Amino acid sequence: MKTLKVGDKVPDFSAVDQDGNTVKLSDYVGKKLVVFFYPKASTPGCTAEACNLRDNYKALREQGFELLGVSADSQKRQANFKNKYEFPFPLLADEDHTVINAFGVWGPKKFMGREYDGIHRTTFLINEEGIVDEVISKVKTKEHAAQILK
Repeated sequence: MKTLKVGDKVPDFSAVDQDGNTVKLSDYVGKKLVVFFYPKASTPGCTAEACNLRDNYKALREQGFELLGVSADSQKRQANFKNKYEFPFPLLADEDHTVINAFGVWGPKKFMGREYDGIHRTTFLINEEGIVDEVISKVKTKEHAAQILK
């Protein structure tokens, strides 16, 4: 697994959001983009992270950021997650791992002594030219917006 690093150009990607709309990296040319990867919709950590970003959405937008959440959940699960918590940003249903693999965030994980493959909770800050400006790999779910806005 090769994770994108600061200075890397993000490969163009395309995936469907919770409503079945196709979302492409090229839709965000000229904008600053926060792409946050989370393991599973509606789980405690992922809910805390996404709600923290929702609660600070105005401040993030004032800094010029657009947001995209990504997990391998189905479109239906993403839609339920977004609607339940009223997220103002799209959630990509990356069931075939196109975006996950493009960013290199899928790989071996350990949880309670068990090893398995899954999404590493990682956030990428991408500049207007599509270059990675920052990678946040130690995401603090309850104060994630502060990590982005610092």
